[in-house]
Amino acid sequence: MATKWEGCAMVEPRRGPRERMVFSAAQLIRRDGVEATGLREVAAHAGAPRGSLQHYFPGGKEQLVNEAVAWAGRYAADRVARFVAGMDRPSPSGLLAAMAGQWIDEFTASGFDAGCPVAAATVDRARASASTRTAAAEAFACWTRPLAEALTGMGVPSDRAPGLATVMISAVEGALLIARAGHDTRPLTALVEELGPLLDTAVTVPRA
Repeated sequence: MATKWEGCAMVEPRRGPRERMVFSAAQLIRRDGVEATGLREVAAHAGAPRGSLQHYFPGGKEQLVNEAVAWAGRYAADRVARFVAGMDRPSPSGLLAAMAGQWIDEFTASGFDAGCPVAAATVDRARASASTRTAAAEAFACWTRPLAEALTGMGVPSDRAPGLATVMISAVEGALLIARAGHDTRPLTALVEELGPLLDTAVTVPRA
């Protein structure tokens, strides 16, 4: 479902052609990478007229890619709150398990063809496009902030939470690559089993 985002907060969904194309670009990038994702394919996936691309994205493919990357960062940020809300007793290990679990579920149900669109854009475009590299960095930052806030709410000291949030995201992204390479979800389960307990040892602040 195409979704309109502002900042790192989700607002009411809108399903106009612009939003559909941003969403479709993110889906195609995470499957095929930036270089193999053409504007024609995006328009077809979104069910939008090709002529509307120039209207909505006068900056061309680069603008569309950057907006898709930003969308992905905001989606990941929103998922953090959903994961925490779904836990009876929120903990860092439980949050990591939820982050990894969504990918285990997807890979099990749909195969290993698609990964993280932010990572895909970074690999494909970090050198060729400064604006896409910046968009990817901002997307990861948009994901890191609510994750750090969630850890703080679980009792992780505020000075450690941002670093641990970065470790969690880095570990998940690395496990995704290994899982896709081997068509095997075990790297994700190993991540949860080995890193989760270590994250829980960072909880030192009594909850209010």
